[in-house]
Amino acid sequence: MISKKSRKEVRVKKHMRLRNRISGTASTPRLAVFRSNNHMYAQIIDDVAQKTLVSASTTQAEIKAELEKTNDKAAAAYVGTVIAKRALEAGITEVVFDRGGFIYQGKIQALADAAREAGLQF
Repeated sequence: MISKKSRKEVRVKKHMRLRNRISGTASTPRLAVFRSNNHMYAQIIDDVAQKTLVSASTTQAEIKAELEKTNDKAAAAYVGTVIAKRALEAGITEVVFDRGGFIYQGKIQALADAAREAGLQF
């Protein structure tokens, strides 16, 4: 009998293929996005120095207070806006987008579009 791989295993494999081509540097760090069933997470990472420069997620109190739900497109868009504002305050204007193996639609697309509208370039 042929067994089917879990969705998580497939996503992780896609993410590893993406990470072979994408790397964040000091001049253009990586905007890494992760979504769980309940929350959205975004980090801007310098892979050379192995440091997280800026982060935002729906688990943070100041973001959670602004949202009705933490697992919909509106929450993802708000996280995208917040991460872009924090990045611009830190002097980061250009990033490389790492969708984390997720399909570029729905919440991932909403976060990316909101970050672009707020001033990040990728």
